[in-house]
Amino acid sequence: MKRQKRRYLMVQVEGESTPSEREFIDAVWAAIVKLYGDVGASSSGLSLISFDAVRSIGVLRVWLSAVPTVRSSVATLTSITGKGTSVHVLAISGTIKSLWKREKGL
Repeated sequence: MKRQKRRYLMVQVEGESTPSEREFIDAVWAAIVKLYGDVGASSSGLSLISFDAVRSIGVLRVWLSAVPTVRSSVATLTSITGKGTSVHVLAISGTIKSLWKREKGL
């Protein structure tokens, strides 16, 4: 069995207020389920690696094949816990180390 490759997405949350870690990942899961259903969500391999509430930046880990799925789902987020929000993908990388290097260049 071949090992699945992973990608890391750095996303920034902009809006009226900063959500908590739990609220953010729940909203991302809900957006994926809404667009692609339970099968699409379960095949994404989505997990939250870190979330900095001060800078409103999160790092998501997904399977390589699910990157377009997660990107499109994140783009549809307009509110988290009833507050207006937009989520932008800042960078995508194969390793967390290079993702943080890119973030320092942004």
